[in-house]
Amino acid sequence: MAAVAQTKMAVANEPQFPLFCKILNGGIAGIVGVSIVYPIDLVKTRLQNQNTTSGEKLYKNMLDCFKKTYKAEGYLGMYRGSAVNILLVTPEKAIKLTANDGFRHMLLDKNGKLTLPKEMTAGGLAGFCQTVVTTPMELLKIQLQLGAKKSVGQRASAFILASQLVSTQGVSGLYRGGLSTILRDVSFSIMYFPLFAHLKSLGSHNQGTDDVTCHAPFYWSFISGCSAGAFAAAAVNPVDVVKTRLQAQSQAGQEGPVTKSSGPATILGNTTKSPMALSVKTGSRNIHQPNVASNLAYKGIGDAFTRIYTEEGWRAFFKGATCRVLVIAPLFGIAQTVYYLGVSEYLLGVGSK
Repeated sequence: MAAVAQTKMAVANEPQFPLFCKILNGGIAGIVGVSIVYPIDLVKTRLQNQNTTSGEKLYKNMLDCFKKTYKAEGYLGMYRGSAVNILLVTPEKAIKLTANDGFRHMLLDKNGKLTLPKEMTAGGLAGFCQTVVTTPMELLKIQLQLGAKKSVGQRASAFILASQLVSTQGVSGLYRGGLSTILRDVSFSIMYFPLFAHLKSLGSHNQGTDDVTCHAPFYWSFISGCSAGAFAAAAVNPVDVVKTRLQAQSQAGQEGPVTKSSGPATILGNTTKSPMALSVKTGSRNIHQPNVASNLAYKGIGDAFTRIYTEEGWRAFFKGATCRVLVIAPLFGIAQTVYYLGVSEYLLGVGSK
């Protein structure tokens, strides 16, 4: 009993990052990571949103999408929608990383150990918590990446998009596709965090421990984050494709059948409903607007999965998979390195881990 009490006391007294430092670490990691990989994320979104049922294929591959986007929109165009991502990535990373640490400690057994099912539970709960931020962040980011514009022809901003959604649909409008986001992020975190912990333990100075706070060389934290992120990202790509399609399709398409017209198509709804409605370029076909059959909108996750498989085949679920891996792997490698190196502690003079 005394040994158990000592173990519990040791666990309880284990040093923790101050909350502010955790938030700052997550913010620094997110800003650096997003700034580096955002153009790849934009290409990923456009590839995933490409529906080839009509026989047309706008982008042959990732490189072709890069070239066409850069030629049409320039360097700054490759960062379309990045502002909202950078703004919200601070709380997103803080919630995800801090929540996982918190749940892992809450689920420790009497011997201070964590079983694999409990590791997965902690990761899944952390993924669920982060969706409070990631759902509106990704909804706005995707619509900006796909070329949302004001009816007057000016480029839309995240603020205008958010204001339009809230004014027409309430706060719930910011959570369109929320269920698919939860499904993706929870599944990702269930796989990512346990895998990261076990990979990191292989390079730890204390061999045999699977604690994510164990000491390991910074480069090993980066490698572990990249490897775990790459695997989890590829595994949940089918859900990410469905989420992208649901969040990208027009609100008019969600509410009922959509018919082709000579007027401007809108991202958030019919232009007759509001003078602030946002539209996209028109013509024979818009290269960024969801290329869903003109009279059919996805009714939900199940319908989207079924129709994508039926109309486009199983390969459609892995559209943008390479881009997604190239985005997630370094992003989480950087995040884990910054988070566990304690960059904010160093900057603030709080002390080292």
